[in-house]
Amino acid sequence: MKKDFLLLTVALPSLLIAFPGFAAESEIKQRNTDKSTEVISDIRSLSEIELPATNAELLTQQSAPSEVNPDQPETEQTQSDDAEISIEVIAEPDNLPQSTPTYVIDKEEIQKQGATSLADILKRMPGFAINDVGHGADIHTGTYYRGASINQSVFLINGRPINNNVNTYHGGTDLNSIPVEAIERVELYSGTASALYGSSAFGGVVNIITKEGYGKPKLSASAEFGSLSLNNQQVTYGGSSDNVKYNFSFERFFTDNRYRVPVGAANRDGQGFLSNADTATSTYFGSIGVDLDKKNSLNLDVTKLSSRRGLIYFGFPLQRDRLDHDGLNVGLSWKTRLGNGESSNLTTSIGYNQDYFSTYGPTGVSFYRRGSLDTQQLTARVDHEWKITSNNKLRWGLDLKNTDLTGDVFSTNPNSIAENEKEDRSLFNTALFAVNTWNISDDFLIDLGLRQTFDSQFGNYLNPSVGLRYAVTPIIAVRGSWAGAQRNPGLDQLYVYDTVHGWDPNPNLRPETGSTWSAGVDVNFSQNLIGQFTYFGSSIGDRLGVIAGKWENIGLVDTNGLEAALQLRIAPGWSTFLNYTYTDAQIKTGTDRGLQLGLIPYSVLQTGVGYENAGWQANLYVTYNSGARRSIFAPDNKSTDFAPSFVNLDLTGRIPLTSNLGLTVYLENLLGEQYERVNRIYSPGFTFRLGLSANF
Repeated sequence: MKKDFLLLTVALPSLLIAFPGFAAESEIKQRNTDKSTEVISDIRSLSEIELPATNAELLTQQSAPSEVNPDQPETEQTQSDDAEISIEVIAEPDNLPQSTPTYVIDKEEIQKQGATSLADILKRMPGFAINDVGHGADIHTGTYYRGASINQSVFLINGRPINNNVNTYHGGTDLNSIPVEAIERVELYSGTASALYGSSAFGGVVNIITKEGYGKPKLSASAEFGSLSLNNQQVTYGGSSDNVKYNFSFERFFTDNRYRVPVGAANRDGQGFLSNADTATSTYFGSIGVDLDKKNSLNLDVTKLSSRRGLIYFGFPLQRDRLDHDGLNVGLSWKTRLGNGESSNLTTSIGYNQDYFSTYGPTGVSFYRRGSLDTQQLTARVDHEWKITSNNKLRWGLDLKNTDLTGDVFSTNPNSIAENEKEDRSLFNTALFAVNTWNISDDFLIDLGLRQTFDSQFGNYLNPSVGLRYAVTPIIAVRGSWAGAQRNPGLDQLYVYDTVHGWDPNPNLRPETGSTWSAGVDVNFSQNLIGQFTYFGSSIGDRLGVIAGKWENIGLVDTNGLEAALQLRIAPGWSTFLNYTYTDAQIKTGTDRGLQLGLIPYSVLQTGVGYENAGWQANLYVTYNSGARRSIFAPDNKSTDFAPSFVNLDLTGRIPLTSNLGLTVYLENLLGEQYERVNRIYSPGFTFRLGLSANF
């Protein structure tokens, strides 16, 4: 099977290159990422309202392109100069359906937030509820988007999948696995865009775009220290020379996450401290891009992770298991313009992703257990954007993925010895996808999508999608979308015993099937105020959960909710934002019928105000969480109580010391409230971080 897979990755790009050679020569209008065009007041056509209606960039400030502030640090002043001499990006794959919003957080906002992981970035995006405990905390405490779990969303790095087809907490997508310093921006899609990237996107699609080097070589570095023995060092070197661009990043992070917690808290040791919550990670990233000529470019990127941490699990009074995670992601992409114009763009990519998860620890006093999941994936993708006519754009292609999983579990507990085994499983998945966009008029468009999947485990299935967008007036646009979805059980849920929880696999599990939908309105209230309002919903049948210590299909879950995102530029140097999400994820069948899905809060509100001038920055962030139901799926634990609601207040700032050196300050949980994040896992109260950042 692997041999066939490799042959296909070589042959298919050649076939697809030959076909669209006669594509029309009219221009494909690329999305302009210059922030000066992101807020406009007049919207005469659909293409003009696309960017202000879909960007939700938070608290990011920038002077007009023609102005240079002599008081700003050198790196901020020269940003526009770099753009003028940077290598041209060929066939950038950003032609996304417009019928659902695309939220974007860029590197400037990531720096202002003081994000130390992808989880920190996502928690301030609309629709997300993230229950991680402290910086770098273990990955299984809960990440949800619009009521869907982390494994019901698709995570990408530069358009390549990084989900690894395993689902328990020590096999979920690790939001700490990519160095923050390597991230250029994070994009969030939903609706019809899911046809492009995966049938399992009941939630959304998170695409992590990494940095590329431009202009003169630059070295950036930072060192940060703070509460809970936190220390974090990052360094980046990038630039370009002739037709080559490069960027390399390294990040080292450690925190012991040891702080006092109330009586009854999860993982509280005999001295009253949170126990076994330390985290140490080292991440490496590198990318090299080469423009072969005016029509062809190659790009190689590599991400390497080494992580060691303790585990906290709210189902145990004192969890002492450890988790080692080593990951490697490699991607090679070729972008080319076909024909004589820019109406036909082709991107071909090949990727390799390996994740090794190892859990180990004591059971009681005298027994020991360990378990490992070793996943290796080969992926290939051919993605063709073709402007057939001036009013008709087609994006179509092919995804290939081969997954090999080795699961090895061992326990000395007499009650678990029978489960000791080693599993070797393979899975091959092929998908054809297409999204066609018709501009019926300047104000009205329709997106139609199809994704046909061929899966060696669960057969063939088709997932359609449809979306529309109509500009009612120059300042108001309405939109709607519907998409069918199917998420297959992970290989670990099917075949591998979970030694930490004592959960049995179930080879008879059925796929989760259903659909998602949204309806919304985008409003340009003024040149400085943009609003996006979305009603969303999903219906997931045969949802997976654990009943009596075994993976089962627990039944139907219906989700409905409201999402609002507002962005306001108050005055020069000032801006503010507000995101609010209401999520009603109701269990419709089984013993928990009528209850809110566990760990998902009804309401999450995030707001903030920021000021920036001459290199000085100050940003105040407020988060409100209504509290989530304390629950896991078990017939003897039909809990109906909720964790209390809480308000969190953070202050971040930057003080320029010289033109190249700045002092960063992050004060988190200013109110000092030790609130319950989820299921008796508590925050540490007030913490601080101080750091120095330099650019050369």
